[in-house]
Amino acid sequence: MTKSLREIEQSIKLVDAVVYVLDARAPFSCINPAFSKIISGKPVVYALNKADTVPECELPAWIERLSVGGNAAVKLNSTASNAAKIISDKLKVLCADKIERKRLKGIRAVIRAMIIGVPNSGKSTLINNLCGKSKTVTGNKAGVTRGQQWVKVGEYLEVLDTPGTLYPKLDNTTVALNLAFIGSVRDEVVDTYELSLELIRRLTETGEGIEFRYGFSPSGSAADDLCEIARRRGFMLKGGQPDLERASYAVLDDFRKGRMGKIILEKAL
Repeated sequence: MTKSLREIEQSIKLVDAVVYVLDARAPFSCINPAFSKIISGKPVVYALNKADTVPECELPAWIERLSVGGNAAVKLNSTASNAAKIISDKLKVLCADKIERKRLKGIRAVIRAMIIGVPNSGKSTLINNLCGKSKTVTGNKAGVTRGQQWVKVGEYLEVLDTPGTLYPKLDNTTVALNLAFIGSVRDEVVDTYELSLELIRRLTETGEGIEFRYGFSPSGSAADDLCEIARRRGFMLKGGQPDLERASYAVLDDFRKGRMGKIILEKAL
């Protein structure tokens, strides 16, 4: 992560603007404090990606909160055809001064933008949407993009894809859990069983997800509820014991892929 931050710091001088991709389910947790100083002075388009996984009514408040200081924010589902055009439109607005300066010289400006965000936020998918074809490697797990990649979107727009970068120190437990829930932290480095219990507890507090997906009301005991999920999904071991490992992965996968309904982990204040 330190190497990625250093590379981003070195490349920021080459770009006119930044596209900051946030998972709409946890926008605040996706904002990396280490980026703040690096991107200072550059106009930012905040892309609330995976907007189709959260209640529509929650998005306007986040867009308003992020659209300050000359920056812009948009909602986005980067898997939908041509959805990312709004990003290029916003970049033209934010870079209007450069475009006008070039126009006065008889030159068509080429906007160069850097794409940043935490792992698994959908940066590469967004770029592929902008291009209308797969020019980057994508995957539904953290850490797919390994290095920086310049991609020509059109005659007048180029974007720099960067590896998903987490803050080196995740001291805030809620932020760390949110990032783990949405898949920005690799499952290989977390206890999937404990993480699934934490997610069940969070969803029980908000009254969302469990009954929608599994057809029963949470009992108040996350461990008991995970056992019930295993039974209802048919995840059983020999001897009639619930397969809690398989159930744990299922709970996390169901949440990440929106099978629990539209859920937001962080509301704009």
